[in-house]
Amino acid sequence: MSEVNQAHSDRLMSDLHAVVSEAESLLRATAGSASEGAAELRAKVQASLDRAKHNLADLQDAAVEKARAAGRATDLYVHEKPWQAIGLAAGVGLLLGMLISRR
Repeated sequence: MSEVNQAHSDRLMSDLHAVVSEAESLLRATAGSASEGAAELRAKVQASLDRAKHNLADLQDAAVEKARAAGRATDLYVHEKPWQAIGLAAGVGLLLGMLISRR
């Protein structure tokens, strides 16, 4: 996963955590409402929040596992083909150097 995609994923996770937290705060703030409709709505919203938190945790676990798998694959590749890895790193460094020097 590229750094840009990782940054977007991290921001999305952070935003979703914030939304869930704010929704929970809203539910606590309206807990004193005695209307039956409000209680039913709170129960539905709480169930949706619970599902969202569970799905968010699953998504986060999957992202962490993908990152670990990518790290293991990179480590394995570098150990199996060190010269190719050095050549690739040198090539990327050269390209970045050329791009930076143009600016």
